[in-house]
Amino acid sequence: MDHVDHILVVDDDREIRDLISAYLTRNGLRVTVAADGRQMRSVIDTTAVDLVVLDVMMPGDDGLTLCRELRAGRHKATPILMLTARTDETDRIVGLEMGADDYLAKPFAARELLARIKAVLRRTRMLPPNLQITEAGQLLTFGKWRLDTVERHLLDPEGTAVALSGAEYRLLNVFLNHPQRVLNRDQLLNLTQGRDAELFDRSIDLLVSRLRQRLEDDARDPAYIKTVRSEGYVFSMAVEITEVRR
Repeated sequence: MDHVDHILVVDDDREIRDLISAYLTRNGLRVTVAADGRQMRSVIDTTAVDLVVLDVMMPGDDGLTLCRELRAGRHKATPILMLTARTDETDRIVGLEMGADDYLAKPFAARELLARIKAVLRRTRMLPPNLQITEAGQLLTFGKWRLDTVERHLLDPEGTAVALSGAEYRLLNVFLNHPQRVLNRDQLLNLTQGRDAELFDRSIDLLVSRLRQRLEDDARDPAYIKTVRSEGYVFSMAVEITEVRR
């Protein structure tokens, strides 16, 4: 039997939940709805979900809080599409920084939501199965630097925490999980930015440049992140992985 994608819609507005559920169901998707974070947790802890449609403005735990929770737990790989009534660009950026794969402002056309869902699922499944982000609870050591995936801290040679943006952290984590392997821009963009890669196809180069600065890596002769002409980037240094229990 062909797989039917299961979409979880989390929104405190019953009318919106019902409208989205009815439209997606008519278009061949399986849909479960939740009114808040408690109901969301109940669903994802008992049922496999292919994508979460998550409203930002909800009482109690808002969508940004729930997005952060999903990305920090065992459902970190589940794609997230966020909905909001806000038009502030800052909210969109914050949502993407926290790991959302796409962001759609209300009001929206149901057909556009369906197209976005299909695009996110398609891009997610384009990734090779062996390109997985490390699970939380590891200390990744490379040269004199360390990345703590529990605290999400980059530690310099003196043990001082170096601030990383969400996108910088995700990119470094990807590199450290795939050392000495050439990764092209599409793979890196999918793993760090999801659908936004379609809109900013050169943003990975800027992100690599920023990460090199954090690592004090000379762009003309980098020790860590090397450019492979016409192919992408490779993290050239060996990485030691230590399990962390806290």
